[in-house]
Amino acid sequence: MYLALNDLVHLFSAKQGVQDNMFFYTMSDQANVAQPRGLFVSINEESGELSEAIANGAIAAVWERGKKLPHYTPNHFPIFITEDYSEAIGKILNYYIEKLDGETDKIMDITNIKFTNKKLLNKNKESYDIAVMLKMIADRCEDNVERRG
Repeated sequence: MYLALNDLVHLFSAKQGVQDNMFFYTMSDQANVAQPRGLFVSINEESGELSEAIANGAIAAVWERGKKLPHYTPNHFPIFITEDYSEAIGKILNYYIEKLDGETDKIMDITNIKFTNKKLLNKNKESYDIAVMLKMIADRCEDNVERRG
């Protein structure tokens, strides 16, 4: 189950360019990595340029309020505006974990999440590794199952 554009529409009050629903195959903070059907999160200058992210497959972005969008940004390109990147990323990932909750026993495609910003990763005490998140969900589900015998 992929993270969907409509999921982000519900999470962010400030947005532009949102049209049809799409699914994100990837989510990354680096413009220079392949991100087919990706959600690009430009955390800082080290993240790279939006044009490079688009060239590498990004189909939407999370953007800082007050930071000027590049003039080449297409009008139909979905932009989700945030005051705080780490809060926005946490909100997206927590929503995605809830969306996946209960789906761990099925074989499914999931959004590939790639974050490399160490400061951001250290700020949060939770793991955003999708395999770890799915194991945590599975463990929670097992704790709620009544065992007999």
